[in-house]
Formats: sequence, C-alpha cells, structure tokens
Amino acid sequence: MRVLITGGAGFIGSHLCEKLLRNGCQVDVIDDLSTGNINNLKNCIGNRDFNFVNDSVLNEKIMYTLIDRCEIIYHLAAAVGVKLIVEQPVKTIETNIRGTEIILDIARKYGRRVLLASTSEVYGKNGKVPFKEDDDCLLGPTTFSRWSYACSKAIDEFLGLAYYRQFGLPVIIVRLFNTVGERQTGQYGMVIPRFVKAALLGEPLTVYGDGKQSRCFTYVQDVINGLIALVNDPRSYGNVYNIGSMEEISVENLAIKIKEMTGSSSEIKYIPYEEAYGQAFDDMMRRVPSIEKIQRQVGYKQHTSLNEMLGIIIDYFRKELNK
Repeated sequence: MRVLITGGAGFIGSHLCEKLLRNGCQVDVIDDLSTGNINNLKNCIGNRDFNFVNDSVLNEKIMYTLIDRCEIIYHLAAAVGVKLIVEQPVKTIETNIRGTEIILDIARKYGRRVLLASTSEVYGKNGKVPFKEDDDCLLGPTTFSRWSYACSKAIDEFLGLAYYRQFGLPVIIVRLFNTVGERQTGQYGMVIPRFVKAALLGEPLTVYGDGKQSRCFTYVQDVINGLIALVNDPRSYGNVYNIGSMEEISVENLAIKIKEMTGSSSEIKYIPYEEAYGQAFDDMMRRVPSIEKIQRQVGYKQHTSLNEMLGIIIDYFRKELNK
C-alpha cells in the first residue's frame, strides 16, 4: 500500500512515516520545510519504500502526481504553533484552507481516502468540558489573529465533510489535543519542549499569563496509532474524532513538574500574553477532550502517562544538547 503524508517532515508526520514504513507501506512525503525539518526523516531516508518531495501542497501539478499513485492521504501540512499563527496570519489562512481544498479536489478525482488533521482549537472558548465532537465552536473576535488558525481549521472540516456528503469521498477528521514527543520544537510556542530545554540549560521557564490555563498532553506514538486505526476502519468515513488525553495539568504546575524532573534550578517567570506575542491575546483556559467516540470505534487508548512522556522528552533533549 502506498501512502502520502503531507507535512511529513514535521514532528507528528515524521513519526507517522516511520510507523507506516515499519508496517510495510510505501510512503511519499511532501513538505516545504517551512516548519518541518529534513533531519526528522533521517531514519526514513535511504529506505527504498520512502520518497521525499521538497515542495508545497499548494503546487497542484505535483499533488496530482502524488495523489494519483497513492491509496491513502494523511493531510498534516498546516501552519502550526501559536507564535507562527500570530506572526504570520496570512500564511496560516492560505496554507490551511487552500492546501486542503487542493487535496480534497484531487482526491475526489481519484477516489482516495483522506485523513484531515484538525485541532482542539476549533472548540474555541467553549467552557463546557470535556469537549465532545458535536459540541458548539465558540471562537473569539476576528480582531484577535490567533483565532484565524481555529477558523481556518474549522473551514477545513466543513470542506472535508462537504466532500464526503456531496461526492462520497472517504474523509476522516481528527482533532488533535496537544501532541508531544521527541523532535517537537519549542520554536513556534509549543510549551513542553520550550520548558524542558530551558530547564536543562538553567534558563527561566517562561509562563504566559498567570499559568492557570490547563492542557492535556498526548504522546505522539499513541496519537499515530489512533490515526492509523481510523484510516483502516470504513466506519470512520464522514466522522470527526478527538484524539488526546484526559490527564489535565495547569501550565504553572507543568513548569514546576519539569523543574523537579530535570533537577533544574531555573526560575519560573510569568509574563503577560501581550509581551509574549507583541499584541493582545485571547486564550482557552481549559482544553480537555472527550475520547469516548474514538475509544468505542477503534479501541483507542492512551498508553503513555504525562510523567512517562515527560521522561522521554527530557532524555531526548539531554542527548540533543550534549551532541
């Protein structure tokens, strides 16, 4: 089976690529390396079943070629990270919406299965937790550019479901909740790699706001097992699924825990969102998924606890910093 992963040089995409190759798939990856890193694919390059294309999903000609020869598309390519979204809102909107539109249109012509990676951000400021897939989306005002990402991914979902309903295209939508693991970078605002690296270097752990906002973190290997299970189950077509963990922790307590686990003497420094992002900022206080639907469908389980995944990430960064 030949599979196409868009954004495959990214953090999640590279882990998915390795897993699929181990499963005996032939894998094509397309990535423009704007946020991905070719070094993430070092374990794949040289494999005769692997092919990397350094280009954009906005290049329709190359997408026709890649989709023509694959059976399944994992569409992970997107503008990611709060920092990037705030700094480059035009790129966020164009990449997310136009890229998805191109993929769905070509996939329809060839009848390919498509998994669209969406985000917990689409729930917006809905205060009802845990979030269920059919809950309302409550986005902030258009004057806050951070909501452009949530809005663009919601449009992706609408597009995917429209292609399923109107054309029968086998589309699956997954909303990812704070996936973490090796190779994730803090460059675009991801909190765990940012905290771990700072703690190991003895630098301040910078908490945005008061640190009371809470998140649920999920280990990347658990996530990709869920993605693959959904793609291989025809009952998932035309459906939306949360993939995440229900183990909740505040950002402030996360910083304390990482300090303890690394034995760091770093201070925890609090700064306003406006200082962090250079503009007024609107945030979600809690982001907790209901995972009942994916559990019922494919038996999804979170095998890795927060402490276990933090241990893995700390070990990874220690090795990287000692190179």
